[in-house]
Amino acid sequence: MKIEKKLIKELVDHLSEFNLTELEYQEGQTKIKVSKASKGIDQIKSAAVVSPNKAVLNKADDGDSIRVKSPIIGTAYLAPEPGAKKFVEVGDKVKKGQTIMIVEAMKTMNHVPSTNDGVVKKILVNDGQPVEFGQPLVVLK
Repeated sequence: MKIEKKLIKELVDHLSEFNLTELEYQEGQTKIKVSKASKGIDQIKSAAVVSPNKAVLNKADDGDSIRVKSPIIGTAYLAPEPGAKKFVEVGDKVKKGQTIMIVEAMKTMNHVPSTNDGVVKKILVNDGQPVEFGQPLVVLK
């Protein structure tokens, strides 16, 4: 297989141009994936700590509370589609693995599962709100 250096360079250029950390390209059986060095990922993790919603990150909850956090950077949606019933409401009982919301990233809808059984105590984000990696989304009790 011949390595297409020109194509790889174009993909790397697109990472910077579109401020991406990873890009995947496939044509037939050839699949190319480029990503920034791990330093870029460390920056994303530290950005999640310096969230614009500092009150939520710093607020101390009861010791038995569980925070379900965003697995990726994206846009949070509380329902499967506009106008549909929300995945969860405050007071709902949830099971481990149950979808509590969706985080959209690059036109891909990523279901966010509950990490534990519990009752929804708080929903910390609004529908359509941008979220960061590691940002708390829901508090369970």
